[in-house]
Amino acid sequence: MKKILLVALLLFSVAGLSQAADTAPAKQDPAWLTQARASIRSDNYNQAIQQLQAANEISSADWNNLMGYSLRKKQPPDLVGAEKYYQAALKIDPSHRGALEYYGQLKLTNNDLPGAEALLARLDKACFFGCEEYADLKEAVQKYKSKK
Repeated sequence: MKKILLVALLLFSVAGLSQAADTAPAKQDPAWLTQARASIRSDNYNQAIQQLQAANEISSADWNNLMGYSLRKKQPPDLVGAEKYYQAALKIDPSHRGALEYYGQLKLTNNDLPGAEALLARLDKACFFGCEEYADLKEAVQKYKSKK
């Protein structure tokens, strides 16, 4: 079975290389998303919040996820606000890997191990071949358990 999956994966990756020369370039991220991510990478969460608020893209799962993340990471954190935005992101996109991971981290912060494990299970389904978000939340859950 693993060999079949490996062959299928290789075929899909080779097929992606044979795009026509006139294929439209991949859609670029909107400016607000690029700016907010840059602020987050610089640990400037208040600036990221301001940028996200200015964009006001409330129908975007990415927007809600980044707003939740920024609220959770700023000092002092706004955990209630962060949870609201993670829930909104997952309502828009139930398989949003970032929101699943970060909401799981929030659950651990709130000492809700069953909630974090439920989000980890959802991430496991969303990450068919595994992903960084799953690995990160799994590690956080294991660390949480080892401290108890």
